[in-house]
Amino acid sequence: MHIVTRKRLIVFSEKHPNTSTALDAWYRIIKQNEIPNFAKLRQIFPSADKVDNLTVFNIGGNKIRLITAIHYKTQYLYIRHVLTHNEYNKEKWKKS
Repeated sequence: MHIVTRKRLIVFSEKHPNTSTALDAWYRIIKQNEIPNFAKLRQIFPSADKVDNLTVFNIGGNKIRLITAIHYKTQYLYIRHVLTHNEYNKEKWKKS
């Protein structure tokens, strides 16, 4: 799967250095797999959830919320937001 844009992961992990290992592991798994649909995604990431037209990943022992838009047909995953659990709970990401 092609990921747009990895820069958001890097910026977040620079701000929160203890998250870099978990984000890098997620990135490598997504990058190395062709994922045809949400059911297959849930086999790889059982904690992934659909929220409207977005997919939310719980990463790093539920410390990180990675909000993405996935286009399975074209194999593109767009990183919309990388948030701490507390930032996610404020739900400001739903407005953007």
